[in-house]
Amino acid sequence: MTRIPTLTFLHEQLRRARQARGLSQEELGKLVNYSSSYVSAVEIGQSPVKPDYLARIDSILDTGGLFVGMLELVRFHAAPDWFRPWDEIEREAAALRWYDPTVIPGLLQSEGYARAMLGVGGELTAEEVETRVVARLARQSLLTADPRPQLVAVLEEHTLRRQLGDRETMRDQLQHLLAVGTAPNVQVRVVPADAPWHVGLNGPFILARLESGAELVHLDNQLRGQTVDSPNDVAALERRWETVTGEALPCRQSARLIEEVVQTWT
Repeated sequence: MTRIPTLTFLHEQLRRARQARGLSQEELGKLVNYSSSYVSAVEIGQSPVKPDYLARIDSILDTGGLFVGMLELVRFHAAPDWFRPWDEIEREAAALRWYDPTVIPGLLQSEGYARAMLGVGGELTAEEVETRVVARLARQSLLTADPRPQLVAVLEEHTLRRQLGDRETMRDQLQHLLAVGTAPNVQVRVVPADAPWHVGLNGPFILARLESGAELVHLDNQLRGQTVDSPNDVAALERRWETVTGEALPCRQSARLIEEVVQTWT
């Protein structure tokens, strides 16, 4: 039996559900307030599926949360085994503090930037890249969930200036950073290029605080990530976080710096 990829199955079921209601792509688009071109692109797999779109489909077609649930399956199948425990922690977190010295944090990536990053090196097939793009964008929905976690993201200025994808990809990514950074639960801070070397440059890390007060850390390396809950390790990363934020510009100055760098990609 041929195994149908989860994302392809979702595309097919969206098309079948629409046709079963006797709706054209244009008619469905009007009902859910999306363009017919987006409806078409989703059904043939040429555009990532947005969680909001699926929620509206479930509501309009009265499918009882079927498609939002299917997106969760896509997320589950797209994630490497080692990432799944952290994915659950991330969704339960009341606060996240994220430092990455090399790339834009995943929760703040634009569609184009995520696709370009996942496609580097050719380690993933085109289908795997698209599935992971969909999963990554779906993961970002936690920033607008109820309750919303507080996210503080610190990145390096050279990350804003290092090209990933084409120039349009970089421009869109930085504009996305500026837009997301206006949300009341999101802070984006930048360590300027003239800051001295600091211990944060040893590698990325994420600190998560759960509603219970428990603190956990996620660390990445070249092969996989790991979740750490040792109090001593968490305390060590807390100290590094203080060092990182001590070098970073305040949010408003960071936004002005991002605006300046956007112009270099125009």
